Amino acid sequence: MRPIITDEFEPPFVIVEPAGQAVPFIFNVPHAGAVYPASFLAQSRLDALALRRSEDAFVDELFASAVDLGAPLMAARFPRAFLDLNREPYELDSRMFDGRLPPFANTRSMRVAGGLGTIPRIVADGQEIYGSRLPVDEALQRIEWLYKPYHRMLRQLVRRTAQTFGQSILIDCHSMPSSSVSREDGAKADIVLGDRYGTSCAPLLIDLVEAALRGRGYTVVRNKPYAGGFITEHYGEPALNRHALQVEINRAIYMDERNLQKKPSFGILAADIAHAFAQVIEDLAGEQAPRQIAAE
Repeated sequence: MRPIITDEFEPPFVIVEPAGQAVPFIFNVPHAGAVYPASFLAQSRLDALALRRSEDAFVDELFASAVDLGAPLMAARFPRAFLDLNREPYELDSRMFDGRLPPFANTRSMRVAGGLGTIPRIVADGQEIYGSRLPVDEALQRIEWLYKPYHRMLRQLVRRTAQTFGQSILIDCHSMPSSSVSREDGAKADIVLGDRYGTSCAPLLIDLVEAALRGRGYTVVRNKPYAGGFITEHYGEPALNRHALQVEINRAIYMDERNLQKKPSFGILAADIAHAFAQVIEDLAGEQAPRQIAAE
């Protein structure tokens, strides 16, 4: 049942592995967590449904077929509104906290200014999460207990995959509000692929993923409005044959955005994602490793 309200979450993330990893892919779902600490709800001025506006709800289920394709699937259990894994570790807004932030904290990024740092100040629709300041020690504890172990394990998966296959391909799985992809001509993107404008993965990879998804009937655009966040930027090193691609799914395709309930089309989308990435894996098997992007 979603959301889950508890006093703690253990484990804070899960990794579902195939019997043996058969492909150089890793699928990562950092924002679908729906385990809400009771203490967090008590601190917030918002109810649980409002907090869930920031969730990439059900994306872990949409990409569950990754394991059947021979790839590990990693997913956070805690919510994005509590801590955002797709940020720098210390991207923090000093106005949110009682106490002094460490001197190395990044307090001036655009994401912090927008209220969407490592410890978010607002949910996706702009509402303030907290009614009062948080103790700075609590923020630092969330980073130590949740953020750092998650990224430590994700790095291990990438390293292991690269050692086994000579390359790694990280698919960072997200969803986006339908309002974020409205266009002047009335068309809406079903899926946005982000490769940091050609810097986080080889062109062959994004070409194949786009073609496979278009082949299933979806409208696909690149990098606008989402080019990829911290994860895509920092885990994508094409010169080392380590590739990262962000996939953003329009939420209106698979759920009611007002009450966060799945639509009947959910199963169709999940099946299409499975077929599309099976096609990508097959196509890559017929190619050499994705061509590296020359350093400039």
